[in-house]
Amino acid sequence: SSRAHATYDIKIIQHQQELSQQQRRVVTTTTTTTMLSRLAISTKTTATRAIARRSMVTIEDSPTAHDAWKKSCYYEIDYTISEDAMMYEAVQKFSAYDIGCLVTTNSAGDLTGVVSERDYVNKVALLGRISADTPIKEVSTKASKLVTAKLSDSVDVCMHKMLTKDIRHLPVVDENEKVIGMLSVKDLVKELLAEKEKTIKMLSDFALGKGAHFGGE
Repeated sequence: SSRAHATYDIKIIQHQQELSQQQRRVVTTTTTTTMLSRLAISTKTTATRAIARRSMVTIEDSPTAHDAWKKSCYYEIDYTISEDAMMYEAVQKFSAYDIGCLVTTNSAGDLTGVVSERDYVNKVALLGRISADTPIKEVSTKASKLVTAKLSDSVDVCMHKMLTKDIRHLPVVDENEKVIGMLSVKDLVKELLAEKEKTIKMLSDFALGKGAHFGGE
């Protein structure tokens, strides 16, 4: 009987020890889980803040029509031509400046529309007309039908306007709707590519944990 009690006591002690070990495992697991959760939350918060910073930087630095125009070949040339001139003169300017569109003006110098290489091909050459005898105002796109870009418009907005209207050039206007420049689709593509390269570099820096945009608080 004494042996039986002793054996039973030993089993109770062993059971208590097992329970104690299990409790320690639970506590350890709970502690570890808590630590991992906190770490995950901290990591997520840091990543979220970093992404928010990146988003703010991207929004603030998003290229505009003004940015693209300053780098455009149109920035330093005379991109206007009289609507009373002949198409031959427009073609000469297209060739001399390696451009595809000009702003047309009246005798007072006001905007009346635009004329492009497309206009020459579709409305002069294909119809067998002689460019030296064809007034620009007969084939140009009139001001009332023009789609323009504001200096503050983003490059994405400008590209959307071009794609929506199937055009390759946008006159740039100031706050008073006065034309001050011209943008080509090539200008926008160059600016978009530069922005994408910048974004890729920022994301690479973020993935590698470097770069001023992703520093500590």
